[in-house]
Amino acid sequence: MKWAEGIDKLGLGLYFLLCAFAIANIYSVDQKLGEKQLIFFGISLFVGLVIFVGRSKFFENMSGIIYIGGVLLLIGLFPFGKEILGQKNWYKFGSFTMQPVEFAKIGTALMLANYVSGPEFNLKNKKSFWTTLAIIGIPAAVVLAIPDVGSMLVFIAFFIALYREGLSGLLFGIGFLFAAVFLISLAVNPIWVAITIILIIGGWIAMNYYKMSWNIISISGIVGSVVLLCGLAFGSPYILEKLPKHQRERIEVLYKGEKAFRDTSGYNLLYSKTAIGSGGLWGKGYREGSVTQGKFVPEQETDYIFCTVGEEWGFAGSALLILCYMVYIGRIYYLAEQQKSGFNRVFGYCFASILLMHFTINLGMVMGLFPTVGIPLPYFSYGGSSLLAFSMMTFIFFKLNYSDKNSLV
Repeated sequence: MKWAEGIDKLGLGLYFLLCAFAIANIYSVDQKLGEKQLIFFGISLFVGLVIFVGRSKFFENMSGIIYIGGVLLLIGLFPFGKEILGQKNWYKFGSFTMQPVEFAKIGTALMLANYVSGPEFNLKNKKSFWTTLAIIGIPAAVVLAIPDVGSMLVFIAFFIALYREGLSGLLFGIGFLFAAVFLISLAVNPIWVAITIILIIGGWIAMNYYKMSWNIISISGIVGSVVLLCGLAFGSPYILEKLPKHQRERIEVLYKGEKAFRDTSGYNLLYSKTAIGSGGLWGKGYREGSVTQGKFVPEQETDYIFCTVGEEWGFAGSALLILCYMVYIGRIYYLAEQQKSGFNRVFGYCFASILLMHFTINLGMVMGLFPTVGIPLPYFSYGGSSLLAFSMMTFIFFKLNYSDKNSLV
């Protein structure tokens, strides 16, 4: 059929497969929630169909309005938001709740794609650089103020898209360095961390002494870097101490183990790892998981849904699910790179990077490699807002891809 030419069957096939497997696992945890998720999926498909039959230029032309609407929805949480589990990041309308941060990510991706694909954009230009930072930083700052640290971290995904468009990888290196110094200083005496920083930077200077242009700017940069990193090393324990108790414990779990906090922040992780480990190679079978069916893991239908997969489907099922995600995300990156339109390419990179961040953080969180921050597994965790938002991004991108493949330009 001619109309089907340009539809990416592999990408959409994996989307349907992930959603179907997700509904089955949510149904296993809670039958009523599984039925509700099926309804959310039906609504998502209807919205996706509307997106697919519409004009692809709509999203590019309306990106500014969608972005502003998303930011206003976030700001509206402060006076009108409903607090759930210590975070005021929900709107509640009767029995219906909505998490606007999921939709703000769509607006940010569209706005960033619109600006970056413009003729005047050049990351080497200060105006372009600071404008892109403002596009990402404004909603990220509001999300952090809610506070929703987990969702704020997802906004880092947009810098991956900017890297494709010419952003220096040095910024990623600096960010990683500061994060590493902070985390290492919580486990090692800050004095030794500071000495190591000075030795490493001193060694680097010695190797590049004759290649460097010695002036007030370069000297100030080196001295400033040493001061900032050493200051962070000594300040890390103080920063940790000033965090709210639940956030502090979530970080300390990484060092002391979940058993040290088994009655508080380590409880979820302890039973999550128990469920995953008890699944063995092939799993205990559908709706046969004792930990899952006993509802020992709080939020096991949302943020900790992967423990259900591990217990019921075992290592084989978990590995297959991870493989599906990797192929799916890789497919979106591949299609994004093939786009003739700059707008389509940037949005595709934003979409794939958001999926990658959610996927990586959620699995790391469930397996104890990352602090618990409340990040859903895309398409898989229970929730209408998350499923609808990810489905909207899915159909927007595949609509853009469809139009690009059928374009004569």
